[in-house]
Order: sequence, then structure tokens, then C-alpha cells
Amino acid sequence: MTALADYQRLEAPGIWRAAPGDQRRDVIVSLGDATLVIYDGASRPLAHWSLPAVERLNPGEAPALYRPGPDSPEDLELTHAELISAIERVGHAVARNRAQRGRLRLYLALGGFLALAALGVFWLPDVLIRHTASVVPEATRAAIGTRLQTEIQRFAGPPCQAPLGSAALRALAARLGQPPEALVVLPAGIKTAAHLPGGTVLLNRALVEDYEDPLVVAGYVLAETTRAAARDPVEALLRETGAMTAFRLLTTGDVPSEMLSSYAQVVTTAPPGPVDTRALLAAFADTGVPASPYAYAVDITGERTLGLIEADPIAVSDALPVLRDSEWVSLQSICGE
Repeated sequence: MTALADYQRLEAPGIWRAAPGDQRRDVIVSLGDATLVIYDGASRPLAHWSLPAVERLNPGEAPALYRPGPDSPEDLELTHAELISAIERVGHAVARNRAQRGRLRLYLALGGFLALAALGVFWLPDVLIRHTASVVPEATRAAIGTRLQTEIQRFAGPPCQAPLGSAALRALAARLGQPPEALVVLPAGIKTAAHLPGGTVLLNRALVEDYEDPLVVAGYVLAETTRAAARDPVEALLRETGAMTAFRLLTTGDVPSEMLSSYAQVVTTAPPGPVDTRALLAAFADTGVPASPYAYAVDITGERTLGLIEADPIAVSDALPVLRDSEWVSLQSICGE
């Protein structure tokens, strides 16, 4: 982020509160390239804030008070002058860029919208949704995914983050070719697994607690990433919430909070979408993970997943471990006290 070109990694103490009425906590605040990470005294992450979305609640007053976005219940109190200055510089840069981009984006979007409208109201929504999904940048996808995960956590609970289990979860992500923070284990709220815009895969704690082998949870991760590759998660969101949400995203770069709240219920309650067997088998082959353990976890009889079992590209006996035994034990305890 160019607004932070003069800074390396900044860390300073602060006071954080998860929601109004909650106890305030002394924390360490770390400023990265694009995020503000809040840690407790044991260096465990409590919250990740996107820097472009951070808002100051009391301009010109001290100590400085911030929140991660207009709909967030969290707040953060800072007194460290250099860290406050860095955050303010980001805010000014975002405001300038938004003003410049916003006008041009609005003119282009309005022109495109009017041209499409002339072709018919029945054809327009589909085109608008597909076009919007195709032009959403990665940063916006990640921001939408983060906000959607926050909505899901309101009823699913915060992610399980036992230190050794979190390290094992990152190791599993690396083994499956995913970014370190791509996998999240939730204590409740989802049946098995789900994927979000930006690449995050949510996993129910049962997937790591109820099976004897990490090959099952690895299979669920591969199934979700294959679904995400086959159907754009942003497009899926827009088709569920409607063309007006697509228009809002195209013209402002934002999705209304009420739409994300509604869609969070869809993500967690809808049955998993279909996944192409050939594409899923290719994912198992590419990662060296047997398909059969996942297939039998989905259907213990194997009838509905016979294609995965019969064409399994990796024999269980020949497969390389996805985790060491000690890592698997740690991952199984990630939701422990």
C-alpha cells in the first residue's frame, strides 16, 4: 500500500473491545501492508482489520478511537502517535482514490447499464451479474469474504484458534496448495464445509474431531476449492441477492450489510452444490490425496460417490501423509479450551 511506503511493520499497545458492553482488553496492535492485526498478550490474533475500511470515530480527539467498518461492533483505542499517523495517512489516501475512482466508475457503470437496459429487462440481470462478478478485483473479493465470515460468526461462534491446532491447520493448507490462512475451523453454524469469496474455506469442527484420519478433512477442502473454481463465489452471492446488489457492487464497490447477513444464512444452511467428479478427481491427483476416505465420509455406503471410489487416483496405502501424527492430534484439539 503506497500510503505506508515510509513504514515497515509497526506495533504498539492499544485497548480493544469486541462489542459494546464487553470488557475492554489490553492488546498489541500490528500494522502490516494492508491489515491491522490485534493480538492478545500471548500473541494470539483476536481480530484482523482491513486498513482501507478502518474508520476513526473521534477525529481530532485523543486518545484516537477506531472501528473496522461502519457496521462493526468492535472498537480500538490508540495513543501511539506514529501508529495513529500511519492509519490516518491510509485513510486520506483511500478517500482521495475513492473519490477519483468513484466518479469514473459511476460514469462508466451508468453508461454500460443504460446500454444493457435497452436490450431488455429479462436479459439484463443475468448479464449485469456475470459482468460484475468478472470485474471484481481480488482485494474486494477478500473484503467481501471477510465481512461474510464475520456475519457467519455471529451465530456460528468465533474460529477455533488453539495455538498448536492453528499451526497444524496452516500446515494442512500448505499441503493442499492453499494460502496459510485459507482454512478456518468453526465450532458450529455449518454442516460440513463451505467456501467464501476470497478463497476462505470454512470447516465444521466435526471434520477434525470425528474422524481418525486427516484425509477426510483434506477431501472436504479439495471439494470446496473445486466448487469455488467451477462457480465464482461472488457470482453465486449476486445471483442469490439480486441484480440490484450487483449494480451496487459495480458502482460503489460495496455490498450492503443486510444482503451479506441474508446470504450468510444461505451459505450455512444450503446443501453443498454439485461438484464435477472429473475435476474433483484431478484435484485429488494433483495434491496426492486419496479420494476414497472423503467419498465414504460423504456416503458411508459409497453408492452416491462410486465414481470417486472406483477412479481414485491415489491408493490409501501409497499416499503421502497430509499431516504428521502430532499435527493431526493438535488439529483435532483446535477447538479445545
